[in-house]
Amino acid sequence: MSWSATKHYLWRPVDQHGNVLDVLIQSSRNGNAAKRFFRKLLKGLQYVPRVIVTDKLSSYSVAHRESLASVEHRRSEYLNNRAENSHQPTRQRERAMKQFTSTGHAQRFLSASSGISPHFRPRRHRLTAPERRTEMADRFAVWREVTATGVAS
Repeated sequence: MSWSATKHYLWRPVDQHGNVLDVLIQSSRNGNAAKRFFRKLLKGLQYVPRVIVTDKLSSYSVAHRESLASVEHRRSEYLNNRAENSHQPTRQRERAMKQFTSTGHAQRFLSASSGISPHFRPRRHRLTAPERRTEMADRFAVWREVTATGVAS
């Protein structure tokens, strides 16, 4: 089966500021997949979260009981809007790329881009136009410095 014919699920933990912490693509959304997702997420964190907010998928409860029993788990239709909205840039990128060619391709691309894209997306509602221009100029200068693209060959 090709990538587009097989259904895959995108797991994306988002912090309280709306930043994507990690990306995991799996072919199932059962309890074992949720446990794998929680393990991968906790391995990279330097702290234990105070609250976890998820949708009402029952497999999250299974993973929560086994992995993070001491952490409060809130399941709500509305509290997870930050995570749901973080999917929008991914969908836009996928449409622009005319789908991903494989699960591995999607995993590699999304893992890399989820860390880079917030750098170029300042919170516009908190900035005036001149502040935004200055902020973006600074961010592009940092990007050129990090990637060494500003240096003539």
